[in-house]
Amino acid sequence: MELPTIAAPGVGERADAVADAACHLYDTIAPWGTGAPGGWNRTAAEDAAEAIETTAHALASVGPGAEVVLAPVHAALADLRRRLGLAPADGLSGDGLPATPRTVGNPRRTRWVRVLTAPPSPRQPPSRTTS
Repeated sequence: MELPTIAAPGVGERADAVADAACHLYDTIAPWGTGAPGGWNRTAAEDAAEAIETTAHALASVGPGAEVVLAPVHAALADLRRRLGLAPADGLSGDGLPATPRTVGNPRRTRWVRVLTAPPSPRQPPSRTTS
């Protein structure tokens, strides 16, 4: 399948913003390393997982069969949520596809009360040594 050279209004800009945000997130978390305490908290991990899930839902509309190709992404994120003790996202059907597509324009709106009432968790990045 060949994609058009011009996207629908706003799609290119928003996809670019998502890619930039993902790079900034990686750059922010990379100094913590794997297994270092303090890099992630529950809300940040849930937000990041939700961003990937929502992006996968959007990308599933890129063409026929895209949702099947992206099914392992949803399955992997569901497993990650279980391992981290996070609330499950949209349910998956028997074939690993999301059982119901998102119908809320902004699914995060329902989470603001919980996020704003969570106690703050100050973090200090690990010290960087220079060679």
